[in-house]
Amino acid sequence: MSEGKSAAGAQPSFHSHVFLGEGHEKSERRTWAVIWLCAAMMAAEIVGGWLFGSIALIADGLHMSTHAGALLLAALAYTFARRHADDPRFTFGAGKFGDLAGYTSAIILAMIALLIGYEAVSRLIAPAPISFAEAIPIAVLGLGVNLASAWLLSGGAHPGHSHRHRHDHGPAQPTHDHDQSQRIEARDGAIVLDVFEDGVPPRFRLRAESGPALTASAVSVETVRSDGARRTFAFVDRGGVLESIDEIPEPHAFIANVSVNGEAHPVIFEEREHAHGAAARDNNMRAATVHVMADAAVSLMVIVGLTLAWLFGWLWMDPLAGLVGAFVIASWSVALIRDTGAVLLDMNPDRDMADNLRRTIESDGDRVADLHLWRLGPGHLGAVVSVITPSERCEADYRAMLARFRSLSHLTIEVRRAA
Repeated sequence: MSEGKSAAGAQPSFHSHVFLGEGHEKSERRTWAVIWLCAAMMAAEIVGGWLFGSIALIADGLHMSTHAGALLLAALAYTFARRHADDPRFTFGAGKFGDLAGYTSAIILAMIALLIGYEAVSRLIAPAPISFAEAIPIAVLGLGVNLASAWLLSGGAHPGHSHRHRHDHGPAQPTHDHDQSQRIEARDGAIVLDVFEDGVPPRFRLRAESGPALTASAVSVETVRSDGARRTFAFVDRGGVLESIDEIPEPHAFIANVSVNGEAHPVIFEEREHAHGAAARDNNMRAATVHVMADAAVSLMVIVGLTLAWLFGWLWMDPLAGLVGAFVIASWSVALIRDTGAVLLDMNPDRDMADNLRRTIESDGDRVADLHLWRLGPGHLGAVVSVITPSERCEADYRAMLARFRSLSHLTIEVRRAA
């Protein structure tokens, strides 16, 4: 049955097909900012080279123009994807424009690596005179521009910065994952129940957000799972926060009946699974960053090669540094081609999630006859699932079952009855 249509034959519900990555517009603005920086540097180098008669400066300015052109491809992909996000001509949205741009950028990078490698080999065979006084400062300037560009593309933060939002509650209450937090309005004030597992076995933590402090003897939590299994957890005081004595077994999906001073409060915990790795990566930003880092790597290699050649007369160091730079760029471009090509060819982006989807559906006697999982955009996955069941479950039941997979932005379920 089709997306949004129930087993009872209800009319399909229309839904969004906007599958752009988180922070899409911010990434777009950052890319345009780097383009303007490169364009300004390009103009300054070309004009300066013309005024001072420096061919090397003009050549580096022209090189900067190719750099800006490659980044322009990434910026246009962001802009086009945003403007056509709701275009009905794109069946699964415009989220793959970034991957298409990343693939194209990777091809350009591979061609640049071949060109640098060819030029380096030619210089090894037939060394050419080098104007060290001009070449070294230009390489240093290029390195500075590329480092500034990388900083802008990363949003002013380290590229590996984690965006997991946590809050510190002091020494007695380490950071909490808010996907595992429940706020309860009790008679005497608000309390918060957490599933705490920051580097330790998972346990419940209960704290008073307002009102009087909680006492361990006055609280308990009973979990009720989908199969009817029940378990009661007692608590101990950990200095400002109550912690369950026993660990919470996986999975963390259940109804928790919280008892506080004889007052019962049922809350629902659902495990949420997000896309990770290749499924969540913004390949357009990755391609732009790789361009910048590749240029920075070449500038660094050139600085080292030119300095050694200048100090010791080792002219072969300059082309050797070029060869090393070409190899680094080639390896990056191959990895980018592999990852973006996999997205464009609709390869399974997350095998672990596909296995978890299958296990979730088959946990109660049903069978997955067919399962397709593909990427729609950064952090957005599409899935088509065909289920054979002996029960009376309908499509809505399976949607509820798979609700914890937050990255499934477009889910189509077919339900067939077992013979």
